[in-house]
Amino acid sequence: MSDLQTNISSGEFPHDAPGTSDVILETRGLTKHYGGVHALENANFTLRKGEHVAIMGDNGAGKSTFVRQITGVEQFTRGEIIFDGKNVKFENPMEARQAGIETVFQTLALADQLDVPDNLFLGRELVKFKLGPFSILDYKAMRERTMEALVKTGVKIPNIRGTIERMSGGQRQCVAIARTATFHSKLTIMDEPTAALGVQETAQVENIIRTLKEQGEPLILISHNMRQVMDLCDRIVVFRRGRICADIDITAGDVTGEEVVAYITGAKTQPQFEDAA
Repeated sequence: MSDLQTNISSGEFPHDAPGTSDVILETRGLTKHYGGVHALENANFTLRKGEHVAIMGDNGAGKSTFVRQITGVEQFTRGEIIFDGKNVKFENPMEARQAGIETVFQTLALADQLDVPDNLFLGRELVKFKLGPFSILDYKAMRERTMEALVKTGVKIPNIRGTIERMSGGQRQCVAIARTATFHSKLTIMDEPTAALGVQETAQVENIIRTLKEQGEPLILISHNMRQVMDLCDRIVVFRRGRICADIDITAGDVTGEEVVAYITGAKTQPQFEDAA
């Protein structure tokens, strides 16, 4: 039995079998303490298949901490994570990837000395055949899969054999996002994907997000960009001081940026989240 299979159990509560529920991700009472610092407290969150949800909040509100618990970067103090009908606790990001969660972190996690195919398949290289402890990599297949991913996401990279260190910030970001399209993912998470990009590069990333939406792929977007969130997402979940303080449906079109800011700053709190005030 693999480490991933060992770490994924049925949990205390019965859940639907994988693929039978429209909920792809749920957290129950998810909490993370760093000693006496309560970075995340009792986060109850639900994401449905095909849904795009934005996570917003001030710096230090708990947004990135929440994502780190889901993706196995850190181990949560208590709570539950139910992903695709299974109670999970990933020991590391590779286990999360194997389960179907692809994440674009702010740091991008790219190897500057490698080219685009090598980055997309880093840790998941395609192999022609193995000779004992030695493997012959299938570079041709990896290049073909890379081109397919770039076409799927609309990313334009003039030379995929060039090293990452020679690319612009926007191209690097697009490579990181294209990596999520190379493999069949059940959930994509993007942490501030356009924070350091120009107008044209931002538009390209937003088009990729729209493409994911058209393909029915669920997404969690962490962003400070109100216009971007309003344009691209179905709901906004607001974090404040490590707790969720609002869950806003923006599909009706009557939610304003001022209202969202009021939740972020603490001027307003939804009744069901009064303990976050």
